[in-house]
Amino acid sequence: MSKHNIIFIGLDTHKEFHEVAYCEDQRGAEVVHDGRISSLKVSVTKLVRKFESKYPRATLHFVYEAGPCGYWIYRLITSLGHCCYVVAPSLIPKKAGERVKTDKRDAIKLAKLLKSEDLTAIYVPEPEDEAVRDLSRSREIAMKDLKDAKYQLKALLLRNNIRYPGTDNWSAKHMRWLAELILPHPTQQIVLQEFIHTIDERVRRLERLENELIHHVKLWRYYPVVKALQAMRGIRLTIAVGLIAELGDLNRFDHPRKLMSYLGLVPSEHSSGGKQRMGSITKCGNGRARRLLIEGAHTYRFSANLSKEMQQRQEGLPKQVIDIAWKAQVRLCRRYQRLIQRSKHRNTVVAAIAREMVAYIWAITKEVVLAPVNPKLRLSRVPA
Repeated sequence: MSKHNIIFIGLDTHKEFHEVAYCEDQRGAEVVHDGRISSLKVSVTKLVRKFESKYPRATLHFVYEAGPCGYWIYRLITSLGHCCYVVAPSLIPKKAGERVKTDKRDAIKLAKLLKSEDLTAIYVPEPEDEAVRDLSRSREIAMKDLKDAKYQLKALLLRNNIRYPGTDNWSAKHMRWLAELILPHPTQQIVLQEFIHTIDERVRRLERLENELIHHVKLWRYYPVVKALQAMRGIRLTIAVGLIAELGDLNRFDHPRKLMSYLGLVPSEHSSGGKQRMGSITKCGNGRARRLLIEGAHTYRFSANLSKEMQQRQEGLPKQVIDIAWKAQVRLCRRYQRLIQRSKHRNTVVAAIAREMVAYIWAITKEVVLAPVNPKLRLSRVPA
């Protein structure tokens, strides 16, 4: 059995168990179903040791689908010295006539496709990068919860035909007005007070998460990139952190067009027989990063200008980064107005500006030098 060079092992992962199938690298070798194991780390380690003893001279290649269980299997297997690939479920080839789907068939299919090189591995972030991403996402969730509570309170007042006489909503004056408000029925008064308490709690929650995000980002290895990206118009701290936390190392893209395609900002195409048909953007890849870019692209509807806040964000940055940011602002502001004058829809214009922003973001990251990741520190974070 030691004559095999590579053993391809497919894992169909779930919360409670994993289905296992493997295939040898011989031509015509059949995929063997190895059974089901527990999802505990001890069981996965035991599985790896079993294949190591069965094929002592072979290289083990594991593969599983990305899902809600995270990347701990990848980190555990790589810490044991073997290759592991995580693939996106949407990129797994599927036959049109397949109507039966089971865990056993999925594991066998993964092993077979890995052997035939028909799978594309996704980028797996480092543990510390994933932790910052979780913190950035939790801050966004807190902001959404706060907006929902405010909408519910305003809906209650609208149903009772109560209007705030001022214009500065959710200011200290507005909150005092809400505290002194008396509704027609005592039960509605209870609802009003509960909404006010909920808003106060969620405001404090958002402030706590923002403070923690600011503190931990400064200790992050990608903080130089985050700081450099803030030189661009429309990219503040929260957007810069969200982009880098979602995208990770941008140096893995050797051309900005690949990054645009990864973010789903390129137009779809269906061309045949000499006819070229272009459609809307593909919207593939990371949706949150794409949405943050769209949010930043709206700021280019104004004329190019270097505000005081932007000057403060650019303090201490290299001249090359500042020059790229100013070049981006001049071009994108002019392009925004030109597309609007051509009667393009505003959403189409914003998507085009966001797509070009990606190229300047990619260029800025090339100017920032990061410290290399210590592999010993990375592997020590994986529990045995």
